[in-house]
Amino acid sequence: MARISVFGIGYVGVVSAACLAKDGHDVITVDVDPGKIASINKGLSPIVENGLDELIHDAVAAGKLIATDDVQFAIDNTDVSFICVGTPSAPDGSVGLKYVKSVCEGIGAALATKDAFHSVVIRSTIVPGSTEETCIPALEGSSGKVAGKGFGVGYYPEFLRESTAIEDYYAPGLIVFGSMDEPTAKILTDLNTGLNCKIHTVDLRTAEMVKYTSNTWRAVKVTFANEIGNIAKASGLDGQTVMEILCSDEKIAMSSHFMRPGFAFGGSCLPKDVRALRYLARSTGTEAHLLHAVIDANEAQIRRAEAMVKKSGAKNIGFVGISFKPGTDDLRESPLAELAARLIKDGVGVNIYDPYVYQAYASGNSAFGRGNDVIPDLENRMIPKLEDMIDGSDAILVGNFYSEAIDQLENAASTLPVLDLTRMKRDMVSQGQYEGICW
Repeated sequence: MARISVFGIGYVGVVSAACLAKDGHDVITVDVDPGKIASINKGLSPIVENGLDELIHDAVAAGKLIATDDVQFAIDNTDVSFICVGTPSAPDGSVGLKYVKSVCEGIGAALATKDAFHSVVIRSTIVPGSTEETCIPALEGSSGKVAGKGFGVGYYPEFLRESTAIEDYYAPGLIVFGSMDEPTAKILTDLNTGLNCKIHTVDLRTAEMVKYTSNTWRAVKVTFANEIGNIAKASGLDGQTVMEILCSDEKIAMSSHFMRPGFAFGGSCLPKDVRALRYLARSTGTEAHLLHAVIDANEAQIRRAEAMVKKSGAKNIGFVGISFKPGTDDLRESPLAELAARLIKDGVGVNIYDPYVYQAYASGNSAFGRGNDVIPDLENRMIPKLEDMIDGSDAILVGNFYSEAIDQLENAASTLPVLDLTRMKRDMVSQGQYEGICW
């Protein structure tokens, strides 16, 4: 078993730490947020994620997982560090590396007084060249040691989906990492050997590029499916039927999860990663027409939904879902949150039913409302019971799919406009009070 420190008690960091601890490794999580540290040490999850509460509780009870803000303590008591901090977009669209660089400098300072070999593995999403051009100089500068000799370096991207992260961790579709040295490569190989997935070992830049390629491809697929859906609807056809037939061709290995007409993509990865890859292309003098089109088309899909609401004439609208996808409380770059903010600015009353965001507020999670920077008074807009929200609305906008809500929403469509961005039932098409965005 390994001794591992995880820097960043955000989504990737806390899920990775909990799963590593479950597997028997000794894990120390490190963060600057005292609320997150306290949550972990009490055996509580700082975020809402299926199955995570139990994993953290059991790991802390077993003495396999602790949290601290003491970088030196974490480095002295582990053999490998995973960096899992955020890389939000900079104002110009490039990847934001200030948190990664800061953590690297802190780890490097701790490595300066450590004699034993220690590996530093970046898991944050960073564009090709970032490990070599930003992370390694920061580590070397503060440690006084040489990367690959005085300490190990690796880049090991994650492919976890929010709301199914634990399942994805143990049943990955892709494993890839790059490393500068054999000890780091061995650690990463050992951690993944028991998983039923091919391990791709590459150079650092290739591993970085695979992550961006994967995320950008998902973004491209969502946009492509929406465009087909919009064109199909305008032609009197069902876009989801078209895409279902296309996805039945398993030879091209498409994931039908993304190839499904609906609303805009959002979240902590796809929007910023498309922007970052577009910026990277521009910085190298490379034309990137589709990447520009992806952002433009995604924005157009939000405007399309906004037009649907305005056409309905509703003065008070109830949102079913506000997080960027069902099953999570994460509002980072949620297109539903952006849509709600635009409507509120235009004087439309907005109330929200989202069981996961409501749960985060009700339980007092330290990260409640995480990622929301556009909706005023979000907590006061949350409605715990769907029927209460329906009764107080002139129209309903279905943004996220919750199976327990379908019957009530279908009944509501008989008395007031129901605008569906996710398709709550496969056999429902635009007619009467019900309108789907792409069908």
